[in-house]
Amino acid sequence: MSIEQALHTRSESKCELCGATDALAVYSVPPASDESVDQSVLICATCRDQLDNPEQVDPNHWRCLNDSMWSQVPAVQVLAWRMLNRLRAEGWPQDLLDMMYLDDETLAWAQATGDHLSEDEVVRHLDSNGAVLEAGDTVTLTKDLNVKGSSINAKRGTAVRNISLVPDNPEQIEGRVEGQQIVILTKFVKKQK
Repeated sequence: MSIEQALHTRSESKCELCGATDALAVYSVPPASDESVDQSVLICATCRDQLDNPEQVDPNHWRCLNDSMWSQVPAVQVLAWRMLNRLRAEGWPQDLLDMMYLDDETLAWAQATGDHLSEDEVVRHLDSNGAVLEAGDTVTLTKDLNVKGSSINAKRGTAVRNISLVPDNPEQIEGRVEGQQIVILTKFVKKQK
């Protein structure tokens, strides 16, 4: 069974956020690492457009979160929590957030993108050229690096795929070099396009 078929079964062919039945598509909830059924939701075009374009959000459309926030599906809970935080200046979303409960693992996933933070609170990971790094990006080393506690010498030009961000330190990322997970300083990497 494909991911889309599994999501149609789980959602009864309805948008898992607003309940619409038209123009449904699979949406991987960032930062999804494996795009599995557990890390994806089935949503309509309206919800997707507003998730991808925060400046075009219609707060009244998201009153549907009053129902979908109670979903037992963690990916749906994550999106509901993020949208409620994005809209909390409206007043009513804050009331829903006060009622919402997420277990620690789901809350960490919901907070992973930093959507809930104001601009001055956001931890941004920037490469050596000032480009914003995101979890899952591929970067290239800009200088030879000796890995402490290891015999690995990571050469300049080495591609590091599927990086993860160190949440509380904007100067560090993690990635695999020669099969070993290492911490790399962002000033020594360049984001690949």
